[in-house]
Amino acid sequence: MEAAEQTDPTEPPLPPLVDHHCHGVVRSELGSAAFEAFLTESDAPAALGTTFFDSQLGFAVRRWCPPLLGLEPHCPPAYYLARRRELGAREVARRLLSATGISEFLVDTGLPGNLTTPQELALAAGGTAHEIVRLEQLAERIADTSLTADDFLTGVADGIREAARTAAGFKSVAAYRYGLDFEPDPPGPGAVHTAAERWLARRGQGGTAAARVTDPVLLRHLLWSAAYTGLPLQLHTGFGDPDLRLDRCDPLALTDFVRAVRPTGCTLILLHGYPYHRGAAYLAAVFPHVYADVRLALSHTGARAGAVLAEMLELAPFGKVLFSTDAYGLPELYVVGARLFREALTGLLTHWVAEGAWSRRDARRVAALLGADNARRVYGLGTPTPRAG
Repeated sequence: MEAAEQTDPTEPPLPPLVDHHCHGVVRSELGSAAFEAFLTESDAPAALGTTFFDSQLGFAVRRWCPPLLGLEPHCPPAYYLARRRELGAREVARRLLSATGISEFLVDTGLPGNLTTPQELALAAGGTAHEIVRLEQLAERIADTSLTADDFLTGVADGIREAARTAAGFKSVAAYRYGLDFEPDPPGPGAVHTAAERWLARRGQGGTAAARVTDPVLLRHLLWSAAYTGLPLQLHTGFGDPDLRLDRCDPLALTDFVRAVRPTGCTLILLHGYPYHRGAAYLAAVFPHVYADVRLALSHTGARAGAVLAEMLELAPFGKVLFSTDAYGLPELYVVGARLFREALTGLLTHWVAEGAWSRRDARRVAALLGADNARRVYGLGTPTPRAG
């Protein structure tokens, strides 16, 4: 089943991408079930008699990843996983990540597990990395050592201020913890103190659920604290695992918060969006401080990624859409995210140029904006770093 060629030597060098939202990859070897768990947002195994490989994402992994490991595209999953075990996790990560064409990674370090650090991820890919600090994890870490509400609130203020010195931005998963239909204005000091006391007391009673910050007052406090740092703030919207209520994750529910936070100068970046990505595109179109991406949808819609991207580009200004992979756990998800984005965007732009709707020059310029230049501008990353080789 080994492929004669891993890449087409006549293909021109791909322009580097900036992955503005991603996570580390698993360091350890993975069995079949553990590998498949990363191909879905479900928190349960595949239904009896089915496999998560039989999905748009599963097919995309089988299309793009086997040639990078010396196998034919679309080889059976068992062949692919056997080859993966033969090479080892580190070598697989090196081969796959270095083939993505991603030069910079903005890594959300808020997920648990034996995951690579931003620096390890960048080293394997031959690129550079920056940290995105997850607000809820920061608050929970501070709460672990706080004896009183005053200790906690002081620690949060200091922690956010310290993180802002080195991080590229912040991220909130308020969509998971409560929903996006929260009160838009900053909560008063008294309400924040009372909420902190209540949460710390509940944490003291133990339990995983009690340890998580879910109080809407505290979530709003974290959002507004981050907004005043001047760094970009990523917000999860739309599609995700069953831990959220999708009907409460429509980005349009953020409209009043978007209006309220505008005077701070904070840039808001709406992640994912699907199936509400057209709403995210609308917010990016009408508010100067709002940006959007559709990454998670592209990988999970696979062969339909072009249709989803086209819907985002119906309304969103081209300087307001950013590329990301949202890859987590598997280096394969970086490959799929980058390839599907390139394939979808190339197909759309080629069609629009061919029918005379766009000029070739504008198509190339917009491709550069979406792939890297918008992220460089929004996060202040500066000029690109040439890739080795």
